Amino acid sequence: MITGVFSIVTSILLALVGLFLFLGGGYLLVLGGSWFYALAGAVMIGAALAGFRSPRLALRLYAGLLLFATAWSLFESGFNIWNLEVRLLTLVGIGAWMLLPWVWRQGGSWLSDKREMLGAVGIGVLVLVVSCFTSYSIDGTVPAERMGAQDQADSAVDGVPAADWQAYGRTMGGDRYSPLGQITTANIGHLKRAWLTRTGDVRQDGEGTVAGPDQGHEFNLEVTPIKVGDTLYMCTPHSWVMALDAATGKVKWTFDPHPAKADQEKNVYLSCRGVTYYKIPDEIQTSCRTRIYSPVADVRIVALDAETGKPCDDFGDHGFISLRQYLGHVPHGFHFVTSPPLVAKNRLITGGWIFDNQANFEPSGAVRGFDATTGEIAWAWDAGHTPETWKPGPDDVLTRDTPNAWGVYTADPDLGLVYIPTGNSPPDNWGGSRRPFDDATSSATIALDIVTGERRWTYQTVHHDLWDMDIPSGPSMVDLPGPNGETIPALVQSTKRGEFFVLDRRTGQPVPGYPVEERKVPTAGVAPDDRASPTQPYPTAMPSVSPPDLKEADMWGATLLDQMICRIQYRQSAYDGQFTPPHVGRTTIVYPAFYGIVDWQGITIDPQRKIMLANASYLPFRIKLDHRQTLEGPGTLPKWNGQGEEPAAKGDALSVSPDYGTPYIAYTDPWLNPLQIPCKGPVWGTLTAIDLVTKKIVWQHPVGTTRDTGPFRTHTNLPLPTGMYNIGGNIVTKGGLVFMGATADDYLRAFDLATGKVLWRDRLPAGGQATPMSYEVGGRQYVLIAAGGHGGLGTRSGDYIIAYTLDGAQGTGATAQ
Repeated sequence: MITGVFSIVTSILLALVGLFLFLGGGYLLVLGGSWFYALAGAVMIGAALAGFRSPRLALRLYAGLLLFATAWSLFESGFNIWNLEVRLLTLVGIGAWMLLPWVWRQGGSWLSDKREMLGAVGIGVLVLVVSCFTSYSIDGTVPAERMGAQDQADSAVDGVPAADWQAYGRTMGGDRYSPLGQITTANIGHLKRAWLTRTGDVRQDGEGTVAGPDQGHEFNLEVTPIKVGDTLYMCTPHSWVMALDAATGKVKWTFDPHPAKADQEKNVYLSCRGVTYYKIPDEIQTSCRTRIYSPVADVRIVALDAETGKPCDDFGDHGFISLRQYLGHVPHGFHFVTSPPLVAKNRLITGGWIFDNQANFEPSGAVRGFDATTGEIAWAWDAGHTPETWKPGPDDVLTRDTPNAWGVYTADPDLGLVYIPTGNSPPDNWGGSRRPFDDATSSATIALDIVTGERRWTYQTVHHDLWDMDIPSGPSMVDLPGPNGETIPALVQSTKRGEFFVLDRRTGQPVPGYPVEERKVPTAGVAPDDRASPTQPYPTAMPSVSPPDLKEADMWGATLLDQMICRIQYRQSAYDGQFTPPHVGRTTIVYPAFYGIVDWQGITIDPQRKIMLANASYLPFRIKLDHRQTLEGPGTLPKWNGQGEEPAAKGDALSVSPDYGTPYIAYTDPWLNPLQIPCKGPVWGTLTAIDLVTKKIVWQHPVGTTRDTGPFRTHTNLPLPTGMYNIGGNIVTKGGLVFMGATADDYLRAFDLATGKVLWRDRLPAGGQATPMSYEVGGRQYVLIAAGGHGGLGTRSGDYIIAYTLDGAQGTGATAQ
């Protein structure tokens, strides 16, 4: 009786699976895709029918399918465990079920009935096991003489004491290198928590939902604290500014600027990546000499006394300046600052984030320089104004809808230059209304004079950007050997594309030996009232972490069934490789996508060893332009001319982009299948070391596991070593260690700089989507990271600041009140 029931259930379920594969595979075949799924479905249906009358024939049919699928899988993907897993695991699992003694028995012995199936399952399992031993790494070692190099001048130091971390990237040059060497590869095993402090600023109802910002506000603790003397300074997602004792984590003071509720309710992102420290020059009169400058969520900058946390009364309006001034009408949520301002030579320089994809008449993206003492505006760099650098009066309005610069700025104080990473003139995915000055200054590194704001040079990394490939982080400074033995002051600009441009930071020209060439890219299918650049710049000497173009065989999923859905979607979409223009009325695959291969974290450079480090993520997106009338006609999307508040629901950056003022709307989303599994398979995250002298990858390894990222965005999974999506940067130390949180599996890890091998890790209480830092106090080196999670990545939320030392006693700092 039990044998009959199991056999009937097996036949019914196999028939249903087979029917799904046959129908879907037939459609895939019509689209020009693989024929395997239709064939597999037909064989499954045949085996299911045979199971009712001839179980042995059914078993042989399925065993033959499994053997054929194993051969097909090896032919299509080789011994790649992730590609083989999605192709074979479903079929091997079904085959293993058929080995049960109650399924499809002919009446002989178990072995005689199941011999063919046992062999087919065994071969499939053997192939999967063997493929587990394949490597997805580039293995190599930094030469010993380079690892020992520590005597080279470092022009990016800016006079920062070795014990301090005085800027987001430790110095204004943004190399994220700590010259501390107490913690080494030999003693890293003794690294323990010294203290843990909770800020008290936690996610509120409606914030940080994992379904995307259109369901709420992303609550992201992305901060990298700075350290000056014996004090740490930082900001929180709700714009609190805090000072902590660097040795104990005890809160010294907290300042809540009380940002306007109307702004916080409208801002898509609740995040603050850091604060800025500055000492006013002695020759300037002030009662507030050492200052902490921090962005506020309601489009203000506050200056605080570093010792007391009180607002500096001689700065702006009793400690505050409003960045709404000179921007004309700014609807709530359309402009805010998430990155620390750059302060040098008594200039406070900042831009800000302009709400993506809402209209082509948004506020100006101009960069402004203020007197760091008084808060009075000194200059504005406004690409649409003549002259482009000027000092606006009280009633002047900067040119609307120009490219903005929202990331962390870097600078070379000796050259007197600040380096601005720019974005696009909104909206991102249609450029038909962009003006010549928009196209000339978007997706570029722009060098401005710190004191005067005059533009010195521009280097563009994407022409007429239709993919939101803005530059999300300022470049990192490094001195490189020139062809004639001279030293060239260079910078390395990372991009969302995963390309690295090496430029002379004096002139903006590629450094000799690091050429860039224009290559042809796809242009077919661009919107009829727009254009696509026929070429894009590629650094030809520098290694890239940009992924190869997608193929149908790259499609992935949890099972063979949802993988087939991804293959169908691939064939349905417009895709001619990187830079395929967004199409009207047809979904377009965008890869690399606007979340970036290398995002706002930028890169790390060891200035002594001339090694660059970059962590990268790999997730395709899809976009479709459609005519406005499809939503405005039935009233689904209200019309708007820019007056007053935007009528549409806020937070549409990842779903429907209204693009007011243009002929189109845009649908944008990460490319996930119905199980919320990425359609592009592993590896999803890597850490790469690149030799800036030989211009070769030294090593590259997957980083992170699936432990905290399961189907349907659950937080439970097997810790598969797939490499994981990551947001946040890494740092490197004189001790030969690389520290990185960032990955969606909630660990802080230490890597051997020489080989990339993981030497140490600590499980974090929340997502560590921030860049770590390192400092010294009391003769001890500390490593610190903020662990508070990331709404967009869907990691666990919290309010933790955690510091580590060698043999550090477990401790807890005071929670802010």
